[in-house]
Amino acid sequence: MEKRPNRNRRSDLGAKMWSRTSALTLFFFCLHATFLTGAIASSQESLLGSARVVFQTNYGDIEFGFFPGVAPKTVDHIFKLVRLGCYNTNHFFRVDKGFVAQVADVASGRSAPMNELQRQEAVKTVVGEFSDVKHVRGILSMGRYEDPNSAASSFSMLLGDAPHLDHQYAIFGKVTKGDETLRKLEELPTRREGIFVMPTERITILSSYYYDTEMENCEHERSILKRRLTASAVEIERQRMKCFP
Repeated sequence: MEKRPNRNRRSDLGAKMWSRTSALTLFFFCLHATFLTGAIASSQESLLGSARVVFQTNYGDIEFGFFPGVAPKTVDHIFKLVRLGCYNTNHFFRVDKGFVAQVADVASGRSAPMNELQRQEAVKTVVGEFSDVKHVRGILSMGRYEDPNSAASSFSMLLGDAPHLDHQYAIFGKVTKGDETLRKLEELPTRREGIFVMPTERITILSSYYYDTEMENCEHERSILKRRLTASAVEIERQRMKCFP
């Protein structure tokens, strides 16, 4: 007598095969996404200049660098504002979790009055320097009005990927240290005002400073060289005393 096939067994095997296929698909998708993320991060690192800026906030420090080859006019403008101390006592007026943390315009966001030189620079705008660099977490992107050339001093630190902003807003740098501070900001209570998600308490940029990574490297190399020269001088003197007592 012919044996009838077990349909339940076939169904179980099919489910297992489907589960394995789905797992493999998900694995390769995640692997591909990880590879792309790493490739984007690597390409962005190559765009960084040597200057670094540190914003010291009441929730921790955030360090960022510039892309001078991508948006030279924007970089010059923002860096000059930093050097003049314009961002001191300013604040993050917008924190939209997974989207952006946006620094207020220095002309209206500071709690301290500005001097004449600061006021002159604060009212300046820069031409829209739009590029092919992607809006991903950590990127610095200028705020603006409808006019593409209306960017002044407000800018966003991306808290997630935002491809809809690509080619629409000028990217000029990226966060290099302090992602843990950004994550703290994302957890703060917020309120919505129109299109903006805003923190319920003030996130103040208490102070800021800047430095050059190349100068730091030079100082480190100079320190090593100095130690080597000192060691050489000691050895020369030791040999002199040995040969010419």
